[in-house]
Amino acid sequence: MKFSLISVLGLAIGTSAFVSNPAHKTVSITTSTTTTTSITTASITTSTTMPTAAITAAFGSSTQLYGKRKPFITGNWKLNPATKDEAISLARDIVASVNADTPGDVGLFVPFPFIETVQNICGDKITVGAEMVTPEMKGAFTGGISPLMLKSIGVQWALAGHSERRTINKETDEYINSQCLKLIENGMSVILCIGETIDEYELNLAGAVCEIQLKKGLSGISKEDTSRVAIAYEPVWAIGTGKVATPEIAQTVHAQIRATLAEMYGQDIADSIRILYGGSVSPDSVDGLLAKPDIDGALVGGASLSGESFGRIMNFKVSSFNDSDFVGGAKQLFDLLCRINCSWFAFSQKLPKPV
Repeated sequence: MKFSLISVLGLAIGTSAFVSNPAHKTVSITTSTTTTTSITTASITTSTTMPTAAITAAFGSSTQLYGKRKPFITGNWKLNPATKDEAISLARDIVASVNADTPGDVGLFVPFPFIETVQNICGDKITVGAEMVTPEMKGAFTGGISPLMLKSIGVQWALAGHSERRTINKETDEYINSQCLKLIENGMSVILCIGETIDEYELNLAGAVCEIQLKKGLSGISKEDTSRVAIAYEPVWAIGTGKVATPEIAQTVHAQIRATLAEMYGQDIADSIRILYGGSVSPDSVDGLLAKPDIDGALVGGASLSGESFGRIMNFKVSSFNDSDFVGGAKQLFDLLCRINCSWFAFSQKLPKPV
């Protein structure tokens, strides 16, 4: 059953103002009174601002209420386009869509020959990264591209563990982990890609597969270095197939990934790491996906090869809060606000009556 969270708040405390910022998935609740007198109850510390801990406790999850994760929309060009001139044209089309209202960070992961050209076009509007990196730093490794080589031309981000490199190039979890470690050791950042095949998904193994790939991929990376890590969940069965996991399916797996990160690093770190969805993201699917509380961005393949399509994706529509996302915590919040209201009423009875 759906019901309006706003109506719950209105019933609980008539003087409350409900202020939301869906773009950053934050909610703040303040009273309209200017009184600064403290009221002592089990749930509040001051009478003018509901404390963070109380609101978080009411919902049972800081992710929905206090996630400070800025959306990250990224494009992966793969082995495209065919020429430098086409890369220039595509980059110009994409950067033209970045504006003051673009709700998050934007990144492009492009083939090595085009990196510096695309950097010059994008400037500081779009982060330009590499599609892969080799963990070796120098030596007899024909075709290798080291983190330091990339860093020397201004690259700060690289992908690791993309499903195509896992399957086509036979990159193992151990090799992918060495890529992540070398990027971090050299002061760079990484998007670690994880995800299950269709057979694993149908056996209900998505969570288990992602947990294994996540733990192996991030092995040896400290809490302090997780600020330079993002995760991309890529259901392999949805990449390049036109199929896309429903927002509900994607949210379920993203929540499992965040739970694994919490097990590895603690809840605060888990709540700070951006988890992107990658699997045939399109202009039609992006709004529903980004409306979910644990989906913090997208790793876009085919649609990033069109300036119009990727422009629409990077400027996804920030929808209002979905009531259904809050049903589980609404009753607890209602009870909390009722207690605050009752405490305020009891306190107000002790105030001097106006003459």
